[in-house]
Amino acid sequence: MDDSEATSLEQIRAFLAGSGEVRFAGQRREEVYAWVEKTLVRHRYASLGRPDKGLLRRYLERMTGLSRAQVTRLIRQHQLTGRVQATAYQRNQFARRYTSTDLDLLAYVDKAHGNLSGPATKRILSREFEEFGISAYQRLAGISVAHLYRLRNSAAYRKRNTTYQPTRPTPIPTGERCPPPPQGLPGYLRIDTVHQGDQDGRKGLYHIHAAGASSSTTRWPSCPANC
Repeated sequence: MDDSEATSLEQIRAFLAGSGEVRFAGQRREEVYAWVEKTLVRHRYASLGRPDKGLLRRYLERMTGLSRAQVTRLIRQHQLTGRVQATAYQRNQFARRYTSTDLDLLAYVDKAHGNLSGPATKRILSREFEEFGISAYQRLAGISVAHLYRLRNSAAYRKRNTTYQPTRPTPIPTGERCPPPPQGLPGYLRIDTVHQGDQDGRKGLYHIHAAGASSSTTRWPSCPANC
């Protein structure tokens, strides 16, 4: 952008009072930062008074479209270093111990053994290296159970080993036929029903048989405790 006409603070004040939204368009960040640095040097920002500094700050905000906090950060950087440059972002990362090859191997072991529990899988991995001497299992042989579950929960592992466990029905017994345990005491009845059968679409009769324990000599089969 060519702002050679705004060479004095008075011209900048007139520009801010009369112009609309004017800013960099389609410019790279490096070009914007270079223009900010050139403008600060041209108007000697460090030697300006407080009102003039605020005026120049508003001018930078209007021209670049940056927020007040961003412009303040750039000005502070210029005061400390004499330059306005984009700071290279460096992400802190922990060293990765287990590679994608280890994930492939873990998924293979889980598929082969039916996705066993963590301690059982850890034992298999350690035996493959310590007892059978397979070098591919060297890193996985020392893995903890907790970290093994972390690998299993990762998206990379789930892409390699995707298993679906269908809902298992739980049988609930609605009734159980069992004779009562009278223990030789009278006063107990055993009721049995016998269906005569249907005929020509008509429901047949049900016969009811009742057997009682009338004396202590009556012996019935024992019944489980949950009857």
